[in-house]
Amino acid sequence: MNTRPVFLVILMRRPVVDPAAVEAHRAFLDALRAEGVLERSGPFADKRGGAYLIHADDLAAAQAIVARDPASTSGGWDVTIHEWQAL
Repeated sequence: MNTRPVFLVILMRRPVVDPAAVEAHRAFLDALRAEGVLERSGPFADKRGGAYLIHADDLAAAQAIVARDPASTSGGWDVTIHEWQAL
């Protein structure tokens, strides 16, 4: 069981999203999953965005991970990160 803090990353789509960035974002999430960093991910039912849960040592480490996400670097989404104290 992973005991590091959990961070909720929320992505809200902007009006224009590059389809190539979507595919690169999915590949990024697959890599995080393979590393054991990503716990869950998925789109919102209304397709306006999505979210994912990652494990990181602290907020700065979570921000560094998200800064590599093509969804973050492409400018197609508004991204927020919250440390989540889920039970």
